[in-house]
Amino acid sequence: MARLSSPIEKLKNRYKVVVIGSGYGAAIMASRLARAGQSVCILERGKELQPGEYPNTETEAVEEFQVDLPEKHIGRATGLYDLRVNSDVNVFLGCGLGGTSLVNANVALRAEPRVFDSPAWPSELRNKTSPDPALDLDHSTPLEPYYAYAEQMLKPAPVPSTAPPLPKLKALEKSARHLHAMFYRPPINVNFEIDGPNHVGVEQKPCTCCGDCVSGCNYGAKNTLIMNYLPDARNHGAEIFTQVSVRWVQRGDAGWLVQCQLLEEGRELFNAPPLTISADIVVIAAGTLGSTEILLRSAQNGLALSSRLGFNFTGNGDVLGFGYDTDDQINGIGWGHRSPGEIPPVGPCITGIIDLRHMPNLTDGMVVEEGSIPGALGAALPEVFAVTAGLVGKILEPNPQADARLVARAVESIIRGPYHGAINNTQTYLVMTHDNGAGRLVLEDDRVRIEWPGVGGQAIFQRVNSILEEATKPLGGIFVKNPIWSELFRHNLITVHPLGGCVMADDAEGGVVDHKGRVFSGPNGTKTYPGLYVSDGSVVPCPLGVNPLLTISALAERCAALLCKDYGWEIDYTLPSAPAEVAVAAQPGIQFTETMKGFFSAKVKDDYERGAAQGKVDNSTFQFTLTIVSEDVEKML
Repeated sequence: MARLSSPIEKLKNRYKVVVIGSGYGAAIMASRLARAGQSVCILERGKELQPGEYPNTETEAVEEFQVDLPEKHIGRATGLYDLRVNSDVNVFLGCGLGGTSLVNANVALRAEPRVFDSPAWPSELRNKTSPDPALDLDHSTPLEPYYAYAEQMLKPAPVPSTAPPLPKLKALEKSARHLHAMFYRPPINVNFEIDGPNHVGVEQKPCTCCGDCVSGCNYGAKNTLIMNYLPDARNHGAEIFTQVSVRWVQRGDAGWLVQCQLLEEGRELFNAPPLTISADIVVIAAGTLGSTEILLRSAQNGLALSSRLGFNFTGNGDVLGFGYDTDDQINGIGWGHRSPGEIPPVGPCITGIIDLRHMPNLTDGMVVEEGSIPGALGAALPEVFAVTAGLVGKILEPNPQADARLVARAVESIIRGPYHGAINNTQTYLVMTHDNGAGRLVLEDDRVRIEWPGVGGQAIFQRVNSILEEATKPLGGIFVKNPIWSELFRHNLITVHPLGGCVMADDAEGGVVDHKGRVFSGPNGTKTYPGLYVSDGSVVPCPLGVNPLLTISALAERCAALLCKDYGWEIDYTLPSAPAEVAVAAQPGIQFTETMKGFFSAKVKDDYERGAAQGKVDNSTFQFTLTIVSEDVEKML
């Protein structure tokens, strides 16, 4: 299968622009700057996976998990599913070319205009006039037309009326009627129509409704970044390299120096020194945790930055909950390794939304979305939910007859599997609201950690659980709140939408970057470093109360446009685009790393053995580390 990324031996010493990361902020910056005619290099710490290569069994999924605990890191550093465990809030990320777009639920909603009333935003991004009293969610914001640019590339669309019936969508609509709330099908980054090359020349297939969006789409239907912005960047000359972890950045004599470490090539076993790449412009876009970590490490290595670095971290008010063992069929478990037709259609991960953002107080608003659980995790669910429901579940219709039905369905799931009984009747809820955004990212043992004491005790989370319980009532069964949001686990939370840490502000006393994403060059004032930018979720200064991918994308589009304007470059937004050359499918390759050690002498130049002997006498040591890579074994042989 053809690849977007290039072999590491093609990495040059210098580029006009180095983009760190490959998520929404990174991919957009790379695409737009390449379209402006610049030499662009993308560095991604994960590996490249194409449709057909994502895990679809439990064994494969486990192999792709990496877990970062306070004590140690478990799993490969390039594992696709990246779970960060902290004492207050946990984070789930995607690690691979395309970032979290590979494992998210695709929802592309604009933030409510009132979000931009907050003084947390720089004045250039604040609403100049308040939205109308009717709280029209379509009211324009300072990010227009950048939302439109992102939508043009990501192609979001709601599940069409021609799609097969989806029980989980029908059940959420039933809950919305019970709540007397607004319900609709949100735009999602999923292809339902194209069967062939898309607007950037990538082959796609229509959605099969397999339900495995968040474990990785194996059908080429999900509009991840490897389907749009990243190939578009490559179409315009950008070079992409994977399994490269950026450690820190520093100022050089002629621009910026990016210090990198190659992953899974054995160099770390030899404590090899970092690779160095130079650039005129560096865009740090490694995600909220990654970008903050790189800048925290850069500060340790002497780069003067704002003292607000790491502050204003938010989980975007994320809450997870379940309507377990309901009286309604939900069919919310993905197909996994099963072929189309074996399991009824599940639908994309999120297909419906209960929109509760029309509240007098912005921070009381929220959205409730239904979800699907990947089939690769299905086998473990019956036992897990049976135990969890007993610990933290609440039966919504307690009577002997209902209890008997609940037990019978739970037993059926355990015996027959997740596509039967209680698990087949389980609704997954994903909620976004407004937390207080008071978390902090710090560097401990050279890894970024989250400090946010008491985060789970905020009143908004009690309110969310009350609404989810009410939403489950018309479905019957048991409401199960987030299992770790309990007294036993000190009301810890989990988020899939981390924001903040390098937030935008009017000056360095308020944040880390200005409204253009330029990094402030010290703890005070408005002066910024020339050529150093941050462009991803880390710059968002407050919760958005809705899925953030489209707002992050719009901010990146704006950052790219303003950067090019400042440098006198012009972005060509013309579509479609196509590859400059036909990509060649990858061949079996080989690589190894070794360190060579010995002695040398400058005194003896005509005989290496005598030189080594003299070096040993003089205690003149020498060593170097080599990584040997062949991308084509047959050609090499």
